[in-house]
Amino acid sequence: MSWDAVAEARRKLSRETGVIVKDWGGRLPFALVYPNSYYLGMSNLGIHALYSLLNSRSQVICERVFWEHDGAAISLESQRPLPDFAVIAFSISYELDYFNIASVLRASGIPVYAADRDESHPMVIAGGPCISANPMPVAPFFDCLCIGEGEALLPGMLPVLTDGLGGSRDELLKALAALPGVYVPKYPPKGQVARQWTKNLDEFPVHSVVLTPDTELGNLYLIEIERGCPWRCRFCLVSSAFRPIRFRSPDSIIEQARAGMQYRKRLGLVGPTVSDYPRFEELLDRLKQMGADVSVSSLRIKPLPDVLLGELARGQARTVVLAPEAGSERLRQVIRKGITEDDIMAAVEKVAAQGIRQLKFYFMIGLPTETNEDIEAITTLTLKCKDIMEKRLANSRIILSVSPFVPKAGTPFQWMPMEQLTVINHRLSLLKAALSRRGVQVKGESPTWSEVQATLARGDSRLAEVLAQMDGAALSDWRRALKTSRLDADYYAHQKWDTLKDLPWAVVDPGIELSELEAELGRAVG
Repeated sequence: MSWDAVAEARRKLSRETGVIVKDWGGRLPFALVYPNSYYLGMSNLGIHALYSLLNSRSQVICERVFWEHDGAAISLESQRPLPDFAVIAFSISYELDYFNIASVLRASGIPVYAADRDESHPMVIAGGPCISANPMPVAPFFDCLCIGEGEALLPGMLPVLTDGLGGSRDELLKALAALPGVYVPKYPPKGQVARQWTKNLDEFPVHSVVLTPDTELGNLYLIEIERGCPWRCRFCLVSSAFRPIRFRSPDSIIEQARAGMQYRKRLGLVGPTVSDYPRFEELLDRLKQMGADVSVSSLRIKPLPDVLLGELARGQARTVVLAPEAGSERLRQVIRKGITEDDIMAAVEKVAAQGIRQLKFYFMIGLPTETNEDIEAITTLTLKCKDIMEKRLANSRIILSVSPFVPKAGTPFQWMPMEQLTVINHRLSLLKAALSRRGVQVKGESPTWSEVQATLARGDSRLAEVLAQMDGAALSDWRRALKTSRLDADYYAHQKWDTLKDLPWAVVDPGIELSELEAELGRAVG
């Protein structure tokens, strides 16, 4: 074990508030692994939720592990190596973090493939949104994978793990495979594994647990106010992985806010479409009476409450982020965005009226049926919005964040291809050329890395061999490993798939019939 890694873990702990430290005696030790940096992981509310949920059990101890690419994987709380734990639980939110799974295991001396482990090794499990959608690219690495939400899965899993660990690994895996929502690759189910979800969010408060300045959102106390999204955009993983839409009660949120304001005056309300909360004005009024400053994770263009924009302006918000996704009315209908150009103009007027000078737009390029005319529509729409801002405010600014469309499992567009990189790069250059000279900054997400993401999002278990071969997280490593494994990214990322053929993730029941997804696809593209 590196003493530098131990010293760094202790330094981070010294700057934290709310860390949970337990005695190991007689308890089931969990290592909760976020396969990316501490800086990113500690702003992930899912990590806080699992850390709190596991440590709320008297018979369990849970410690956090992050991957800093320094060759060390030790827990923060006790600085123990991963083999000391009975269960290693990966929480994975993004496909590109798949690159780090094998590295974490190798650095800990744990066999990368589940088939190579025996009773002397910890149980290695995984969950998270992309795992729930399509676990197959990483399935060979894990003893079991959790399909759905931790609050619904862990109450059934913990007794089985407690009783089974220390005995036959095979018997434990069979017992886990019998649980709803648990996929054990060694013992695949006869049918599908149904995604599990909790019906009453108030039973499981989700908020910041450990506070630290050493993270992206370190100045906020985060509170989840809703889960799921009612709008069902045809490209969106959130609409499928977290369905149905559920809201916490205002009283539950206020109770969490009171606790949070002991540590932070600024509260971050978290949810896919925060402004859709049905009693939003009441909630904001109660938070304001408490003296809280409010920040939100997401704003939908419609509805966009004036009271919310007023609170953001009062809290000296410098930027408002909106997501038209597509520039033309036609393409917004294709993706089922549910907003018009008039809605976008009205939202920009509201932002400018509050004196907020910077507006950030999220757009996607390479969407199904997109043409160069749709790219021109992004330019036209952006410049109209710029005119509105400039008429109201001097020194106003618009920034475009542009990302390529990536097909996601469990969505109506899961059968559709990602656009070819040459086309995406050309359309991105058209946007930059047209808007940069008008003072609009265009930030493009890497099309090449988006292709990697698409490959993993629609991948099968053969990609585990690719991931296991990689020595690092560079594109050159990825391409070399693909070639060695005789796999082609073009098949996974850029081919339109036949709706009659089995999908790689057919083992997962997403909670919606394939026929309904196919019908949605038909309504989109004909």
